[in-house]
Amino acid sequence: MNETVGVPKAELHCHIEGAAPPRLVLQFADQHGVDVSEIIDGNGQYVWSDFTTFLKAYDVASSVFKTPADYSLLSETYFRMLAAEGAIYGEIFISPDHAQAAGLSYRSYVEGLAAGIERAKTDTAIEGRMIAIGVRHFGAASVERVAKEVIGNPHPLVTGFGLAGDERSGHPANFAKAFRMAEEAGLGTTAHAGEFGGPESITAALEFLRVKRLGHGVRAIEDKDLVKRLADEKIVLEVCPGSNTALGVYTVLRFHPVNILRREGVKITLNSDDPPFFGTTLGKEYSSVAETFSWTLDDQLDVTRTAIDAAFCDETTRNRLLVRLDSAKNGG
Repeated sequence: MNETVGVPKAELHCHIEGAAPPRLVLQFADQHGVDVSEIIDGNGQYVWSDFTTFLKAYDVASSVFKTPADYSLLSETYFRMLAAEGAIYGEIFISPDHAQAAGLSYRSYVEGLAAGIERAKTDTAIEGRMIAIGVRHFGAASVERVAKEVIGNPHPLVTGFGLAGDERSGHPANFAKAFRMAEEAGLGTTAHAGEFGGPESITAALEFLRVKRLGHGVRAIEDKDLVKRLADEKIVLEVCPGSNTALGVYTVLRFHPVNILRREGVKITLNSDDPPFFGTTLGKEYSSVAETFSWTLDDQLDVTRTAIDAAFCDETTRNRLLVRLDSAKNGG
């Protein structure tokens, strides 16, 4: 048996539309009459060649989800898959812009996803939460609109607000207002930075968005002082090694900085980002990183603890998750 299946895991960085298995996309494409032949090959695998074609494939795959019930099956499927790999907690990025494109209201989108999360929890005991994201290349007004929508339609499972999209588009200063609104409403905040943008994108996100978590953040490795700052300020990185190698940020896993960053005292978590697009799963992230960098069981449990400590959930839930983690550590 793969030893890492027994390691309790937690995920903080996964885009729910990007977690759709091709078979589910084909099922709904057939149901709703959407042509997905360009993005799924004869072997049932996603087809893309670079970041631009990946984004296009992602949008086409997302377009087959039309109803709350569709989204409900998507979230239930993903959380069951996570639980089967030993995950006890997962946060998914949800995209109100994609829901709007599908003709769904924000409220019905969230209710559909929440129903699936709850069904998975009933059967597997996995906990799930949602982080609503604004898309930076849609501009500041769009991101603020998402923030207002989230704040105006509170849901107990929507506990965070984030920024995704093309890192090379729009300075973080443009989105400071949206982040202040989310923060004042009690939402946890995170922002993608340091993936395609260099160290300066990370510094700008810290300065203008005041986040304590960063999506990716790995290119901090190019700036020694920034690595020290991340460690000193206890900034948590949502690291996605499989995604980074698939998209060519690093050529192979052994050249990925996840291990060096951790050794330098930066708080690291492991995540799958858009798993079927990148040929990965959360379990695979844990096992491949552990194998490549000779991480022990304790190292892996430490990464899960970091994720639970940084999770956008209430303290009661956090404490319950930590008890589950400790009991696994003690062989219980």
